[in-house]
Amino acid sequence: MNTSNAFEGIHLIIVDEIDRLKLQHLEQLRDIYDQHDVAMIFIGMRGIEKRLVRYPQLYSRIGFAHEFQKLSKEEMHHILEYKWDELGISIKREDFSDYEALTNIMKVTNCNFRLIHRLFTQIERILEINHLTSITTEAVEATRNSLVIGRK
Repeated sequence: MNTSNAFEGIHLIIVDEIDRLKLQHLEQLRDIYDQHDVAMIFIGMRGIEKRLVRYPQLYSRIGFAHEFQKLSKEEMHHILEYKWDELGISIKREDFSDYEALTNIMKVTNCNFRLIHRLFTQIERILEINHLTSITTEAVEATRNSLVIGRK
C-alpha cells in the first residue's frame, strides 16, 4: 500500500482508549505523526501520561495533557436538558418525577460525560420498548441495571 497518499486530506486523528494500545501501535502512531502533517488527540484513562513517559519517542511529541474533571451541577443540568430534548421530551425540574430522575442520573453517572452518553443511549431504547413518554426513576434504574456502570 502506498502510504504517502493514505493520509491525504486528514488533518486530525483522535485515538480513544489509548491506554489499551500496545507498544507497536504507539510506534505506528508516532510514525504517522512524523511522516504526515496530521495532528493527534489521545484520550485515555487517568494516569496514561505515566505510561507514555516511558516511551520517550512518542512522549517528546506530546504538546500538553489535560485531565477532565467531573462535570459541575450546572454543566450536568445543561447536558441533561439537552439529552431530554434530544429524546423529544421536555424536562420540568419543578415536576418531582423529572427532578427525581435527573438526580438519579447524576448519582448513577457520577457526573461522568461518557457514562451519561451510554446511559441515554439505553434510556432511549427502554423508553421505546416500553412505549414511555417520560424519563422516570424506574426507567433510569432499569437502564443502570442493564449497563455495567456500578451501583449507587
